[in-house]
Amino acid sequence: MKAYLIATVRVDDPETYREYTKRTPALIAAAGGRFLVRGGPVETLEGQDFNDRLVVLEFPSMAAARTFYASDAYREAMGYRVQSSEARFLLAEGVPDGVTAPDDRVERSVG
Repeated sequence: MKAYLIATVRVDDPETYREYTKRTPALIAAAGGRFLVRGGPVETLEGQDFNDRLVVLEFPSMAAARTFYASDAYREAMGYRVQSSEARFLLAEGVPDGVTAPDDRVERSVG
């Protein structure tokens, strides 16, 4: 089942952050991933205004996304991101094709 890595990033040093963005496309592709959203305008329709960078990646599976994130090559590239920004990375499993029924996994939020 497909998996999605969603990142919100507050970029503080664009020049150093560009060093990160130069390195990641090949690493993502090597893990079978692809960009669905990579920066660009984001419109807030509800809730607190969003002014950071949004990135959404699609991977063939949760395992493929985890392999990408844990790889030595990505960890090396990640150093540029850590130096130049504050980020939050989320990994979510997609839903099977054709799922339209009510979501039986709705639970009370914790924390």
